[in-house]
Amino acid sequence: MKHLLRLAFIVVTVLRFGLDEVALSVFPQPWVRLLVRLATLGRKLDRPRGERLRQGLERLGPIFVKFGQVLSTRRDLIPLDVADELARLQDRVPPFPATQSRALVEKAFGRPIDAVFARFDAEPVASASIAQVHFAELKDGREVAVKVLRPGMRDVIEQDLALLHTIAAWVERLSADGRRLKPREVVAEFDGYLHDELDLVREAANGTHLRRNMDGLGLVLIPEMVWELCTESVIVMQRMRGVPIGQTERLREAGVDFKKLSRDGVTIFFTQVFRDGFFHADMHPGNIMVSLEPATFGRYIALDFGIIGTLTETDKEYLAYNFIAFFRRDYKRVAELHIESGWVPPGTRVGDLEGAIRAVCEPQFDRPLKDISLGQVLLRLFQTSRRFNVEIQPQLVLLQKTLLNIEGLGRQLDPDLDLWTTAKPFLERWMNEQVGWRGLLGRLEREAPRYAQLLPALPRLLHDTLRERSQPRSDPMLAELVAEQRHIRRLLQAVVWGAGAVLLAVLTALAVVLAG
Repeated sequence: MKHLLRLAFIVVTVLRFGLDEVALSVFPQPWVRLLVRLATLGRKLDRPRGERLRQGLERLGPIFVKFGQVLSTRRDLIPLDVADELARLQDRVPPFPATQSRALVEKAFGRPIDAVFARFDAEPVASASIAQVHFAELKDGREVAVKVLRPGMRDVIEQDLALLHTIAAWVERLSADGRRLKPREVVAEFDGYLHDELDLVREAANGTHLRRNMDGLGLVLIPEMVWELCTESVIVMQRMRGVPIGQTERLREAGVDFKKLSRDGVTIFFTQVFRDGFFHADMHPGNIMVSLEPATFGRYIALDFGIIGTLTETDKEYLAYNFIAFFRRDYKRVAELHIESGWVPPGTRVGDLEGAIRAVCEPQFDRPLKDISLGQVLLRLFQTSRRFNVEIQPQLVLLQKTLLNIEGLGRQLDPDLDLWTTAKPFLERWMNEQVGWRGLLGRLEREAPRYAQLLPALPRLLHDTLRERSQPRSDPMLAELVAEQRHIRRLLQAVVWGAGAVLLAVLTALAVVLAG
């Protein structure tokens, strides 16, 4: 019944704001236009379509606002008037009252707000779908930003997620193509990300980890958290000063090099994905600024760490091999990787899949970003994957979303950016560090502490084993226990001897190389 009521509310909102007319108006077919006229009979839709779409998404709640934020960066796919209006969803969602915000802060800290802050600005500086931000000053003079979770968010999100889970189950049940797309797993991933975003302590931890990873890169600034003032519903962090990346005219007047900025953005993204496997997955313009301070001029400033993507070593290796093969136009290798990973049925013909991938990707190379639509490429790849029964990987959904955000930002900063040429050297350098001598030495360095603990114990283990063999036990239970201990020691010995053999082989090979 709750699902039906929520669905009814969605339908009423769609009709009230004319969202059906907005969605159908982008199709040029005559029969679609006729359907639009019939659908709008008797309804007064005098406000601009972009404004109606934004207000409708705000009315429907945070999940729909997130969808609008992603759409706002895709100016190649939607009309400019709609994109401009949806951009307001990034940090200009209507705020909740200042009195309510103060009450939430005092409840989180368990004391009056004046006991915590020397100054607390009642007017929020930014208001998004999940939380809003106020500037403040601590008693020790530090300027900070205070992020406050919107009240009642959890209940609204739970209702929408329950509805999405139901719809996903029906899609899998009714459609073979739907089962291939794994909608229930995708919704489950989305469910986890949204619940993570509702826990501001987790966001603070994400920001701290990202700050540590990016330290030394010299391309991006991330605020430091004030941990003694971080709770599940309120967090306090260092105030960052910069210009929102969407204000391109202001940045241009300040002398920011847009070409360098776009290249730096690609470097930051690929570093987070392939080096760290831990990346900012909500990179819409409302979460990114550019510093104009003399000491950090032209650097990115990243904000809002509620949605973070993670990749395993297997995911990173598979993606890197695919990217490298794409950049080298080795479509046969791409097809083989899909089959080896189990993403397509094992009986798939390599040549057929290779030809289909070539037809999608080959036209995109040697073209500037302004002439490439990643959205169209993904659509064509989706159609191809449908033909070959490619299974969608839910763990990569966030990465795909972030790629769309990156493309939207790159298109605004430098339409002539060649994404492929910029990314290829980085990926090749990463691959060189993962395989060959560098990769082997790096793995040995990581395993060295474990070897250091095992090797000194080796003589004692051998002595204990020989002594036990020379003193057989008659007690059956004791004999069984001794046998188990021997088995464990044999395994440990095998590990130690194997590690020693590998280390000896590596040192010998290094000596040969150096001698040569």
